[in-house]
Amino acid sequence: MDWDKLRIFKTVAEAGSFTHAGEALNLSQSAISRQISTLETSLGVALFHRHARGLVLTEQGEILFETTSNVFERLQKVQIQISDSRQLAEGPLKITTVEFIASTWLSPQIPQFKKMYPEMQLTFLLDDRVYDLSRREADVALRLYKVENSDLVEKHMATIGFTLCASKEYLAQHGHPTNEKELKDHQLIGYPRGTHAPFVKPNWVFNKLNIDLENNPNMLLINSMHARYTAVKNGTGISVLPKYVAYQDPDLEILFPDIKIPEVDMYFVYPQERRNSKRILVLRDFLMESINKGKI
Repeated sequence: MDWDKLRIFKTVAEAGSFTHAGEALNLSQSAISRQISTLETSLGVALFHRHARGLVLTEQGEILFETTSNVFERLQKVQIQISDSRQLAEGPLKITTVEFIASTWLSPQIPQFKKMYPEMQLTFLLDDRVYDLSRREADVALRLYKVENSDLVEKHMATIGFTLCASKEYLAQHGHPTNEKELKDHQLIGYPRGTHAPFVKPNWVFNKLNIDLENNPNMLLINSMHARYTAVKNGTGISVLPKYVAYQDPDLEILFPDIKIPEVDMYFVYPQERRNSKRILVLRDFLMESINKGKI
């Protein structure tokens, strides 16, 4: 079996159509179709059922797809191991984390990191969903929870504190709440239930104060910490934000600092098999140095 045809077959199976596979491979739909037909002829079996809405693998196609995926995954693993054996910090590195960590802490440090390591090519994957590091969906993760997994290295980096904030503009217009009960009379910004939160108990303060999240005209629900920060900064209302964000922004004022909101631990996570990767290690050490300087 021809390796190039297997690569095309795998892409078609994942894309579900010749058109989408062609876009991914930068080949014409007819060229993709010819390659698949040639492969089917050489094997003597049909690999796809053709439908108006796309392609579906046959039983024989499923067998070939599983094997092909395993082979290419192992080849990719070998390629990464060879790349990691370099002594220079150079080449691509995919980092996955939640949006607000990237926007408020990680991104501002990248210019300095790039000055130190100009040959590094960084990609940020900002999503609340968990990327599978063992399947190379990303190289490194900054996560706000710990998962006991022997296949991963999980290094504790920092403990993030949270506080209740409002902008000085908001407080000038709507008054300063003098006690926790008065918060119910203010515009509050929380995290919507039923959506995947980047860390546990994002509405801890409002739950503690028995504030209704769902049927409350004074409650604005936003499933993005960065959007909540922007809303608070623009005078929309009161919300819980990371302390390092509140401390760095002179437009914000901390409310009721004695409220002990649960802290969140942040971990630097990467696969055990990549523990000697120069690219990963220099990023880890750079971020740890930043944390030690009090930048979070």
